Amino acid sequence: MGRRLVPLTLDNLQDLPKRCRSCVFWELDPVSGEAAVKAGTPALEKEAWISAVLLDWGSCGRVVYVDEVPVGFVIYAPPAYVPRSTAFPTSPVSADAVQLMTAFIMQGYQGQGLGRVMVQTVAKDLLRRGFKAIEAFGDARWKEPACVLPADHLTAVGFKTVRPHPTYPRLRLELRTTLSWKEDVELALDRLLGAVQKEPALRPL
Repeated sequence: MGRRLVPLTLDNLQDLPKRCRSCVFWELDPVSGEAAVKAGTPALEKEAWISAVLLDWGSCGRVVYVDEVPVGFVIYAPPAYVPRSTAFPTSPVSADAVQLMTAFIMQGYQGQGLGRVMVQTVAKDLLRRGFKAIEAFGDARWKEPACVLPADHLTAVGFKTVRPHPTYPRLRLELRTTLSWKEDVELALDRLLGAVQKEPALRPL
């Protein structure tokens, strides 16, 4: 099985699941996001966001390929580039952290260690760039695939709650701990990423 992780760019954006290519839940604030959906331009807004972040900050995601087939992705960025994050009751994300926005692994490719490899790749990238942690908003009442990852799955892979909330706690993963993960965490990672195996639909704003 040949697998590779490639930085997300405008050239391989089409390799994301269709709905994810036009989802701007994180990339726009609630008002702008609703306007983009009504105008039918979320895909263009997604491209514009990725382009701007690449030019200004650099790599903001990874696409995972197995035998040249795209099977998953992860998107992350400093909170300054994630307008939606300010709408959460447990914001802001810490100044020394990058926000894990969303992640995905296709059903049928879970349980192969791809989740572990993906998160470690992100961790190494961010450590080189001087960041200390990844933070994410979790959904404590998660019931179905969506743009916000389930909080219990985040804690299962090592995230710690830094600001509790009954619905949207903010969690943190120290990057250096990811470099020494053992295989017993691998299954939990796959559960986390497999939890969004379906294409996340745009949530009502």
